[in-house]
Amino acid sequence: MEVATESATKKPKRLTSVVWNHFERVRKADICYAVCVHCNKKLSGSSNSGTTHLRNHLIRCLKRSNYDVSQLLAAKRRKKDNTLTIANISYDEGQRKEDYIKPTIVKYEQDQRKDEVFNLGSSQFDQERSQLDLACMIILHSYPLAMVEHVGFKVFVKNLQPLFDVVPNSTIELACLEVYGKEKQKVYDMLRKLQGRINLAVEMWSSPENSNHVCLTAHFVDDDWKLQKKILNFITLDSSRTEDMLSEVIIKCLMDWDIESKLFAMTFDDCSTNDDIILRIKEQMSESRPQLSNGQLVDVRSAAHVLNSIVQDALEALQVVIQKIRGSVRYVRSSQSIQGKFNEIAQQTGINSPKSLVLDYPIRWNSTYVMLETAVEYRNVFCHLPELDLDLALNDEEWEWTSSVTVYLRLFIEIINVFSGNKCSTANIYFPEICHVHIQLIEWCKSPDNFLSSLAAKMKAKFDKYWSKCSLALAVAAILDPRFKMKLVEYYYSQIYGSTALERIKEVSDGIKELFNAYSICSTLIDQGSALPGSSLPSSSNDGRDRLKGFDKFLHETSQSQSEISDLEKYLDEPVFPRNCNFNILNWWRVHTPRYPILSMMARDVLGTPMSTIAQESAFNAGGRVLDSSQSLLTPDTRQALICTRDWLRMQSEDPSASSSHSALPLYVEAN
Repeated sequence: MEVATESATKKPKRLTSVVWNHFERVRKADICYAVCVHCNKKLSGSSNSGTTHLRNHLIRCLKRSNYDVSQLLAAKRRKKDNTLTIANISYDEGQRKEDYIKPTIVKYEQDQRKDEVFNLGSSQFDQERSQLDLACMIILHSYPLAMVEHVGFKVFVKNLQPLFDVVPNSTIELACLEVYGKEKQKVYDMLRKLQGRINLAVEMWSSPENSNHVCLTAHFVDDDWKLQKKILNFITLDSSRTEDMLSEVIIKCLMDWDIESKLFAMTFDDCSTNDDIILRIKEQMSESRPQLSNGQLVDVRSAAHVLNSIVQDALEALQVVIQKIRGSVRYVRSSQSIQGKFNEIAQQTGINSPKSLVLDYPIRWNSTYVMLETAVEYRNVFCHLPELDLDLALNDEEWEWTSSVTVYLRLFIEIINVFSGNKCSTANIYFPEICHVHIQLIEWCKSPDNFLSSLAAKMKAKFDKYWSKCSLALAVAAILDPRFKMKLVEYYYSQIYGSTALERIKEVSDGIKELFNAYSICSTLIDQGSALPGSSLPSSSNDGRDRLKGFDKFLHETSQSQSEISDLEKYLDEPVFPRNCNFNILNWWRVHTPRYPILSMMARDVLGTPMSTIAQESAFNAGGRVLDSSQSLLTPDTRQALICTRDWLRMQSEDPSASSSHSALPLYVEAN
């Protein structure tokens, strides 16, 4: 019996593992090999070697066709804790790292135990869902569509999820368009249900191929009194007729989104934009829907853009001096010996500035400011640097110009930082900043230096054009800040206009009353059921289809004296709210809506007006907004889909309510 037992134990072990379905066991002499039937690679086939290395090879084998790997992975997982998660994965120290992968979604047999499932969402692999997730990833992070055809990406995906069928560029483009279509419907439904009005920002873009594009973005305060913005369209313009085509593009966008009746204000990024564009839009909208009026449509120019334009005037006037300073800084930084000599002279002249000389990046004018500011601090060092080329030396007058212009630039940098760095840039924050610029320009024009006074006059002329168009909108927004009301207008206008301040203040007072009266009439019509919330403001002219529409306004105006005090009068008569750094104006109006029901409707639309359209990353960019090369090569429809959807998905990803600490949520969510 003992001999028989000993003989039985020496019999070859039966190959029970499913892994042997993909390997052929070959014995040569005393050595056993396992040969992959897919790629013919030889691995150890000894019974002492186990099958772990064979499973790992199968998972990595590129020549193996896709099949269910659940049985291969299940045995490996059973050796670990059933509650295995991404955070506590650990591997055998002796095993090569490249032999392992981290599967995230694996297809399992129906009868497999749930506690053995290792996933981030679903135990069932879904090719279509994964394809849409890939499309969302590409959109959200602006990856090129061609990445799906990169060898490295294919290898990574196959190692991560062997079941995923890598799709070509054209297929992923269609997936991106599918995501765009469904996300667009969500935005459309949101705008349709919006009770307030919408403000449209119009921004011009260019591309390396010199084609022109327009980006249309809706800004609004939603029903929860949160400031929102959504890119609606990114359209390529015909370069041969950009000017007359822009109004057509804008009106078509409004019609497509069905928001033309909700439009309150339009903000253009270029102060030189032809005023006829606004007139065309008003005319076309009146023709398409005669019952609507856009007489109160607010025409705004971007504050940050006008300041950037003024800065370019200053830099252009100082161009020769800037070139000299740039050359001087480049010379000092050209060698350690010259830098050492420069530092030695600085110590001898008593300059202990912690700043170091820097070269600017001309397309970013804030870097030019830093270069000039630092150079002014080391002015005496440059003057005593004997090796400096005489062509690069500045005289005393040029140094004075540089010092003054640096002060100008510092002011503009501070203000643009306020505009671009504020996460909730409601319209009320702009008035005091713009008024301060106005006052400073008036003072700079008084300079006894002809160069500086002429430069300031040129800057002020450009500013005055902006001020004449936007001052009323800026002032109305400031009045609707309970911390300021009319007092802030009185304070700044007395400094700006002097003896004529009272006339200007009355213009602002009349302007806000006229706007409030329009909202009051609209509110009356809503109460009577003849208008809907969010519809256009009533017209001062009679409509042919309702000859008594003018009577509604007449009735409102003549009855006002007999009724109780209006929201606006009550608001302005009450004391200003104390100023504090944590004040949230939208929350204040949300809380006070019952007290000022009509004025709060107006405040929501006015405060949601984008007085500036510049993003923080491009706040000081002198070159304008330019598409990158990968975006410019796309078709117009695909480009629009990727840019718009990226904006929508990014807003969703930044929404705290859309995240969960308990599970990893999918990128793509089906529309209900």
